[in-house]
Amino acid sequence: MILTFVGTAGSGKTTITHTFGKYLEKEGYTVGYVNLDTGVKKLPYKPNIDVRETVTVEEIMKEGYGPNGAIVESYDRLMPHIERYITKILELERGKDYVLIDTPGQIETFLFHEFGVRLMENLPAPLVVYLFSPEVLRKPHDYCFVRFFALMIDLRLGSTTVPALNKVDLVDNLERHKQYLEDMEYLTSRLKLDSSTQGLLAYKLCTFLPEVSPPVRILYLSAKTGEGFDDLETIAYEHYCTCGDLT
Repeated sequence: MILTFVGTAGSGKTTITHTFGKYLEKEGYTVGYVNLDTGVKKLPYKPNIDVRETVTVEEIMKEGYGPNGAIVESYDRLMPHIERYITKILELERGKDYVLIDTPGQIETFLFHEFGVRLMENLPAPLVVYLFSPEVLRKPHDYCFVRFFALMIDLRLGSTTVPALNKVDLVDNLERHKQYLEDMEYLTSRLKLDSSTQGLLAYKLCTFLPEVSPPVRILYLSAKTGEGFDDLETIAYEHYCTCGDLT
């Protein structure tokens, strides 16, 4: 099984890769780790496959590039090696129960560069876990945004994408977040009261969301406490089981 963690910088991708991997190993599974972040300096896990063996952002910045330019350039330089990385990941997948892929801190690098798209297109049914943090959920239309962004990731990468609220150990009222994220009728009723342009747009989008969104359930995770790891394991199994779905 291949699980790919995506999310913005600070959403907890690397930490979840490490702690969920340890959880799986304690459950008796064999786990392979893949690092696709050319800019990371230290990792809490030991990667079986690491793109930094080919190129790093730090090396490119020594050539005079700025941080953002160096990140983009690093993936340009990885492109000639993509077939080799695809092959290595497939070999790792054949020898492990789980392969966990840790993507770049800057989500746009993975989503909008050909490297990320080509990679995902050539892997066997990878499950994408889109991590977002509770601090981005301040207003009703923020919940609409994260639900639609998960759908856009699915569309862009061509892989089943599961939205996951991470760092739930920092949340005071998790049930409130669950109600907004899971109950579309409740969310649209709240958005209908918002007369702003954002509110109107979110209302129209969320009214349409049930028609276009695949049947997936929201995950609630914490790398600190391990909360939700059993649900993540279950949903990964269901994804690879022909008799199951993600509802």
